[in-house]
Amino acid sequence: MIASLACGNGASAVPCMLAVTTVKGFCFAGYQSGFKRLFIAMSSLLKVDRDLKNRVETFREQISSEAEHLVASFFPKKLLELDQFLKEPILNVKDLKEIHSEIKFTVPEPILFTNSHDGVDVNTKKRKLEDGVADESWQGGTKTLTVPEGMLKCNTKLVDLIERVKPEIRTLIEKCNTVKMWVQLLIPRIEDGNNFGVSIQEETVAELRTVESEAASYLDQISRYYITRAKLVSKIVKYPHVEDYRRTITEIDEKEYISLKIIVSELRNQYVILHDMILKNIEKIKKPRNSNAEALY
Repeated sequence: MIASLACGNGASAVPCMLAVTTVKGFCFAGYQSGFKRLFIAMSSLLKVDRDLKNRVETFREQISSEAEHLVASFFPKKLLELDQFLKEPILNVKDLKEIHSEIKFTVPEPILFTNSHDGVDVNTKKRKLEDGVADESWQGGTKTLTVPEGMLKCNTKLVDLIERVKPEIRTLIEKCNTVKMWVQLLIPRIEDGNNFGVSIQEETVAELRTVESEAASYLDQISRYYITRAKLVSKIVKYPHVEDYRRTITEIDEKEYISLKIIVSELRNQYVILHDMILKNIEKIKKPRNSNAEALY
């Protein structure tokens, strides 16, 4: 087919021979050369240093290689490790009394008050020294509470378990972040239509982001356990004769033990879900759109 093209300098039109492809009534003239010119024009819109561009491309390749290894190898291995962890005796205590921690704190003798005309024991007033200066070291008859061991210890059994679980939580967060970055880098340029594969990529990214958030909440839960227990222990020191505070600490320890077992189970399940989801949709994740040539035919 002969097509006449007008020159930009106002010269007469010069006939040019162009490659023309007609498919189902549509005419595509010079498709390949046109696409090349479009790419060059787009590249000229933003100038990027060649060295930086190569380094960024190397980074993308490293992320891609690491993420594919995580999905294909690391995730299944890790889920099997966590499944084995769930079968260990430390997470299968039948009697929760085994994880109780005794609070070694001596209950002081009760303070006796004597009747007086104003309702206050005279002995509670500050003792005066010979020179008339008040003795600040004397507590006015109220005994100062002391801990014989110097410090009230944590529940060592739960602390040991927490120290095993926390690295697993951190690992899941880090690996999910890597895989999420890989999928995001595979998302193509925004176009109108043919976005089914892109929607699968976005759904995968959303699932990875949800797993990250849930794993981070597990760390917050552990911190809250320590803070809550510390407040209760301080209550025991202040009110040593109240037994309910001691029982509450026992209940909190049991609750934390059950929560830690659930966390390990959830970590395993999340590895399973991510591995299964990505493998089932790996084709659309890596190639969300077909090429124009494949779509035409």
